[in-house]
Amino acid sequence: MSLNATTVKIQMEDGKEILISTGKLARQADGAVTVQCGNCILLATVCASKEPKPGQSFFPLSVDYQEKMASAGKIPGSFFKREGRINDYEILISRLVDRALRPLFPEDYLCDVQIQVTLISSDPEVMPDALACLAASAALAVSTIPIQEIISEVRIARINGNYVINPTRSELATADMDFIIGATSKNIMMVEGEAKECLEADVITAIELAHKAIRIQVQAQEELRKTLAITPRSYTAGNTDENLESMVNAFAADKMLEIARSRSTKADRSDAFKALETALVEHLGEAITDENKSLVKTYFGNLQYDVVRNMILEERVRLDGRKLDEVRPLHMEIDFLPSPHGSALFTRGETQSLTTVTLGTSQDELLIENAASSNYEKFILHYNFPGFSTGEVKPNRGPGRREVGHGNLAKRSLAQMMPSNDYPYTVRVVSDILESNGSSSMATVCAGSLALMDAGVPLPKHVSGVAMGLISRSTDKKFAILTDILGDEDHLGDMDFKVTGTSEGITACQMDIKIKGLPYEILVNALKQARDGRLHILEKITDTIALPNEEVKAHAPKMINRRIPNELIGAFIGPGGKHIQELQKETETTIVITEDAVTEEGIIEILGTKPEGIEAVIARIESMMFKPEKGSVYEVKVIKMLDFGAVVEYTEAPGNEVLLHVSELAWERTNNVSDVVKLGDVLDVKYFGLDPRTRKEKVSRKAILPKPEGFVERPPRDNNRGRDNRGGRDNRGRDNRRNDRRDDRKPREEKKED
Repeated sequence: MSLNATTVKIQMEDGKEILISTGKLARQADGAVTVQCGNCILLATVCASKEPKPGQSFFPLSVDYQEKMASAGKIPGSFFKREGRINDYEILISRLVDRALRPLFPEDYLCDVQIQVTLISSDPEVMPDALACLAASAALAVSTIPIQEIISEVRIARINGNYVINPTRSELATADMDFIIGATSKNIMMVEGEAKECLEADVITAIELAHKAIRIQVQAQEELRKTLAITPRSYTAGNTDENLESMVNAFAADKMLEIARSRSTKADRSDAFKALETALVEHLGEAITDENKSLVKTYFGNLQYDVVRNMILEERVRLDGRKLDEVRPLHMEIDFLPSPHGSALFTRGETQSLTTVTLGTSQDELLIENAASSNYEKFILHYNFPGFSTGEVKPNRGPGRREVGHGNLAKRSLAQMMPSNDYPYTVRVVSDILESNGSSSMATVCAGSLALMDAGVPLPKHVSGVAMGLISRSTDKKFAILTDILGDEDHLGDMDFKVTGTSEGITACQMDIKIKGLPYEILVNALKQARDGRLHILEKITDTIALPNEEVKAHAPKMINRRIPNELIGAFIGPGGKHIQELQKETETTIVITEDAVTEEGIIEILGTKPEGIEAVIARIESMMFKPEKGSVYEVKVIKMLDFGAVVEYTEAPGNEVLLHVSELAWERTNNVSDVVKLGDVLDVKYFGLDPRTRKEKVSRKAILPKPEGFVERPPRDNNRGRDNRGGRDNRGRDNRRNDRRDDRKPREEKKED
């Protein structure tokens, strides 16, 4: 049995090669390919049900990206030592693939589709995230599952002023722009990335260059598909009833337009639409059968889609009465909660975020682990979206993919302004969405910027964000770009384009397109309009708090970092951690010791709410670091009395102790230490360095005292005194003495028997 693969090669302009192969692995899947770049190999599979589920009204697509730890020669660190549910890193890549692929399927295709992309071989220098979408699209291309177009993604980064397609991991570390672009050969479908305050023109340039590289990858997939002679399968489309559709439109169109023009709140508008749908069902009466019952809901939704969109396009007025480029009313507060280290309440229309900031030590850093690398992050952002934020009853089962994605976008936006790694704190930001009517991720960015400055985190500039929408009509090419979109405008619109940044430039963006084409003209206009919206919000944010608080809050922990030589780490910690534990208890602080990977110095983090406790720890460290100079005089304090001397500590280095020997107390002979000094006495001593005989530090009091009149110094002891007169060991007469003793011994008396 031979397994032969069909392979196409993608030759990129920079010399990189990408191989797409099919026919050898996972042959029972509807489509399966491997994508290889360097030693990085991804396996992508796709399966689809033959028929949709009865009553299915939406397209059920699931996309999962997972990394096998064996791909990098690792064993999973979990208790079971096997891969479990996908982590946040894998979820983010899954979303990158899902968002780009979803618009490519026919609108009436409702069969279940499952796409799985697995990293089976890892290359530490090759980033797999951009290749994942290429692999998924290629798997669809070699299957009979109906798709309208082929797609691909590339990463583009700006490194030292040059744009690089799919840079290595090492190259990416020095980039000031990092974007992933998804597109067909004709149209941009997805954009996501971050930058260090780049200009709108820079984003356009990056998209154009990325699109050029994407076209090469799409062409390779088309060649593979043509080689395999793939014919898309037929599928069952949903039932239609033109007469019923006409009845729905005739009854509801004018009433629906009236609701859309009412400028009501989200809840009132939703209730009005539901009431209209109920009235429609009553009106239709016997015209509704079991067979067409689901069609009524579909036609009602289609009518709502058309009515709202046409109203915006024709009347240039939105559901809440705003102009196209108008931001909803804003309300902001800082220091909203008394106990967190920083907090802010940000409200924009009917969207509200309550955000908190917590300051911690290096022990609180987040471990981000994947097959190729493991990193600790000092900046953490979590986004929560409870059901009550939209007035829904929803079980609380932890963050879903949407929460992970929104939190990551907000984190990337704010991370560009976070202080460097020298900043001692680990910072955690948590955004709890209390109300939602569109653009809650952008509310998180704004609230996060406010809360960070409230916490005293030294951000150089504020960051704000705004979500842009698009309503377009292909028949007459009319379009409307919407600033700060509502939830309904997102649902009924053609684009969701989130842009964040400072007054100087963009820090992150995320764009999803729901239509087949997005002219660059619209993209340029959207970016310009987004900038105006961002700056408007930034002005209000700056009015609330212009600069970070100079100090952290009184109840927030203060952190000080100190460095000590590597050889002192053990002494500071003590046996079994005794010294450091006692010090933490005495000073009411938290002390964390790490080692600098480069210098091998000990880094001591001191965290506490009481300044006096932190100062006590610093004093202990300085005491350990204190090194007296030979020949210098120092002030010391007697802390312990011994028979052979007094234990003293340097007053400028408390805790740094040395023995003042009894012979060094005074010129006169001292029989009792207490005759010269007492406990608590403060005196001066001279430092002589290490005693060559004892190898211990030597200090002397008498050395700085004048010699008494007539004092005669005793001659130094001669350690070899008398040895020459005794003769050698063989001449000591020991043998003779031993023999003499034997001769002088009396005879042993005989033991008497009883």
